[in-house]
Amino acid sequence: MYKSIVKEIGELALSFEEEKIMILFGPQTPEGLREMAVIHEVEEDQSEGPIKEGNTFKIDDQEFTVTAVGSAANNNLKELGHISIYFSEPTGEVLPGAVFASPHMLPKVKNGSIIEFKS
Repeated sequence: MYKSIVKEIGELALSFEEEKIMILFGPQTPEGLREMAVIHEVEEDQSEGPIKEGNTFKIDDQEFTVTAVGSAANNNLKELGHISIYFSEPTGEVLPGAVFASPHMLPKVKNGSIIEFKS
């Protein structure tokens, strides 16, 4: 299981509702990127394996199923706390740092929200 807590929400982070994209970054995020990201800090990383299709992704009590994972997403999450989560279907090749999730609706997120990935 991978578990983190939302520490800060950039002023533009929730403006991607139409595109249904949420950008996660760890606490060391450069200032220029903070305004469009949900900043989170790892609380627990006991993941046996990488995030993969079929895993569960949760924000508080909102549950999603991972439908696609980019080639660099797991490493980016571990090293930088960064992934882009798309709440839609991939329309082409999945970008390296992308994770796709269903259902296709942007979750509600606030400071203190719990983010989890489980197999």
